[in-house]
Amino acid sequence: MQFKFFVGIDVSKDTLDFSVVTEGKEVRDFRVENSPKAIKAVLKDLRSLNGFSIPGALFCLEQTGLYNNHVTSMLHSTGANIWVEKAIQIKRSSGLQRGKSDKIDSQRIAFFAFRNQDRARMWSAPRVVVQQLKRLTSVRERLLIMVAQLNKPVQESKKFDSKEVFNAIKGSCQASLKAIKADIKKVEKQITDVIKSDPSLNHLFELITSVDGIGKVIACEMILTTNEFKTINDPKKYACYSGVVPFEHSSGTSVKGRTRVSHFANKNSKRLLHLAAMSIIRYKGELKTYWLRKLEEGKHEMSC
Repeated sequence: MQFKFFVGIDVSKDTLDFSVVTEGKEVRDFRVENSPKAIKAVLKDLRSLNGFSIPGALFCLEQTGLYNNHVTSMLHSTGANIWVEKAIQIKRSSGLQRGKSDKIDSQRIAFFAFRNQDRARMWSAPRVVVQQLKRLTSVRERLLIMVAQLNKPVQESKKFDSKEVFNAIKGSCQASLKAIKADIKKVEKQITDVIKSDPSLNHLFELITSVDGIGKVIACEMILTTNEFKTINDPKKYACYSGVVPFEHSSGTSVKGRTRVSHFANKNSKRLLHLAAMSIIRYKGELKTYWLRKLEEGKHEMSC
């Protein structure tokens, strides 16, 4: 599809910077509040541009997680063409850069969309139930971090402090730890209820967890990172995305680097899959047999 207008949007927590490009030239730029009301006013203003139409425009923005919600939701409701791209992809395709500001970033995003429109991947909104699952999963992760943070001083005190000091520190954290752990159980039950409430999501969840070593946490991660396997539906692509595929690093006779995984992978997915693999090779089964066979072939134990 050919587009006439390219709208780059730099998203932050409080503001949105827009840059409008057509025929390789910037024709408009402005900053507004990151709110539905302000975005609605922007869309009205854009329609006043000569020749502008929503179907004939490509809106491009970086992946910023939660802060994207207002603008993607408003654009999606109008049937706009939305391209959500990784920040590193936009940065590396823009060549040598000098200076940085929100306004400049929105310009770079707009020109990135203009130059690469033939490679645009249209964004599709996750279903409401998937968005709910994502928020609950995020809350669970934060609660687990809080437990780890509170447990650390208790463990350190047990190792280095006197018994009296240790008991005092343990007592000061005990009530908080108990409350947070209770909240974790509530969130986990809510996650289970959300999955079971949707037949399609529940079926997908059951398929994923039927694989040895894959539990509820990894199943949720895979569903969320692939938008129910709509944005990533190729096993090889997901393996690359999650950082479990090694890449060669060599050139001629001077560069002979180690074959290793990419640093641009999803670190959380990689961590969870690694833990699953370390767990499954402890028990007899097809996967452990495969791992042992690869070891005999000379593979490193961490790359099988």
